[in-house]
Amino acid sequence: MQKSLISQMQQGYSYAKLWPARRELAPLFVENRVTSATLFAVKVMPAVAITSLVIQLQYLGTDYAAPALAFALLILSLPAQGLLWLGKRASSPLPPSMASWYKELYSKMVAKGYEGAPAKAKPRYLELAHLLKDMFEKMDKAFRQELF
Repeated sequence: MQKSLISQMQQGYSYAKLWPARRELAPLFVENRVTSATLFAVKVMPAVAITSLVIQLQYLGTDYAAPALAFALLILSLPAQGLLWLGKRASSPLPPSMASWYKELYSKMVAKGYEGAPAKAKPRYLELAHLLKDMFEKMDKAFRQELF
């Protein structure tokens, strides 16, 4: 079932907020770079687009309104592209090797006393983000050093 663009962007934003931005995960996942760049772009790009539009209209005049508006829309589309990618990534199933690592991590966490949501049979990146966030928040430092 196809999701609408808005719901996919909302899921991407919540996935970006959920993903643990930890140094240990940077070599394993591209999410660290994409989430930080996208969240930065969500904050900064609207101001950059408006500033660009105003400066172009002020110095070039209203004859260049169409190109100035097109450039402002291009700038505004950058965070949207990141959110769409993150939304698609969040709902994508994990590859088999990553799914087995997810299940192994979950079983190790349960052995250490973790009481979270049950493991999924076919996990997605969203479930992995929840599990990793719980691992970094609820498990001790020795457990994390054993894995990484």
